[in-house]
Amino acid sequence: MEKSAAVEQALASIDEARVVSLVQDVCRIPSVLGDELAFAQYLVDVMKDSSFTDVRLQDVLPDRPNAIGELDFGTGPRVVLTGHMDTKPESIGWTDTTPYSGELMDGHVYGHGIMDMKAALVCQIVAAEAVRSSGVPVSGRLAFAGVSDHMGDQLGSIRYFDEYSADLCVLGELSDNEIYLGHRGRYYFDITAQGKSAHTCHKPLAVNANMLAARAILELDASRLTPELEPWVRDLFGEETYMAPGRVYGGLPPGGPSMIPDECVIRLDCRPQPGVSVETVRAELDRCLDAVKAADPRFAARVELADVKSGYVADPHSLVVETMVDAVRQVRGTEPTLQAAGWLGDTASFGDTIPTVIFGPGGEPVYCPNERLSVADIVEATKVYTAFATLALLT
Repeated sequence: MEKSAAVEQALASIDEARVVSLVQDVCRIPSVLGDELAFAQYLVDVMKDSSFTDVRLQDVLPDRPNAIGELDFGTGPRVVLTGHMDTKPESIGWTDTTPYSGELMDGHVYGHGIMDMKAALVCQIVAAEAVRSSGVPVSGRLAFAGVSDHMGDQLGSIRYFDEYSADLCVLGELSDNEIYLGHRGRYYFDITAQGKSAHTCHKPLAVNANMLAARAILELDASRLTPELEPWVRDLFGEETYMAPGRVYGGLPPGGPSMIPDECVIRLDCRPQPGVSVETVRAELDRCLDAVKAADPRFAARVELADVKSGYVADPHSLVVETMVDAVRQVRGTEPTLQAAGWLGDTASFGDTIPTVIFGPGGEPVYCPNERLSVADIVEATKVYTAFATLALLT
């Protein structure tokens, strides 16, 4: 079957009213990190009612499972549509409606976490249903994985891809319905500035660790690390590896006894482009701390690498990217651009083994009062997922 005709037939099978209704439903289910169970059970029930196979709650953490299922079209490639179920805590300041209303107003569905990424998960399931109901001659497996713990250690994605593989994968992170090749990584360093404690009444005897840490914070914040990158990677992500002192822990709790602190911990949040090593970032960190010590010989610090999440970028000429480009072209009739994200995706944990492209409805700002997503964007995302799956599985 000619691919344009196949895609057109599949797109005509999308139940647009269903996808909007299901998006409203999931917006009414809180799933803040650590509380994914109810959302996972809902997605499993939807897939069971729709006669998906291998539908189940996949154990990840206690009461925090993945929701997985698939459609079996026989021998062929395995295509996975995936995304995370957990959200950040709800924002304060909602005025148009409540965070979990799922209300449809003025062509938009309102709900906390709708863009990151409750709507995308529903769009993926309805897209799989459309491929099946269209009767287009496809072959292979079309799988869905709603995963937990994205905001934590990405254990949901790790668990899923430990058990299953994929020939092609789409991660539904919010990309404003544009094609994202990847995202930056995240390295956390804990820098413990070390001073000398004393009661405040004996200030001349102390070396205030908070004061030493303040010097380090200013030096680290002034860093402008521009590592060597392949030109196309630099064009996608920009030339600077961002480093920011994100949190500071120093001194005793409020109301505690008066004491000048001898330790202050700086959590340095680094966002490297794909290909920038931990060693490269650590060298820049050390340069900054050496500058602090040169200015104040009392400065001493202990540095620990607290967490590593790698960046990800797909080959623009890979099959998964070319298939997504074709899918967007078929839906819109225009040539899409290839972009990249600054945020961290689950591909940090599985992208090195699973060919993945990122595409999803919604964009910045996210996690804000009155968060909403237009019905037009929801429908378009469903169309693109449907087109991608059709093209990937077409015989």
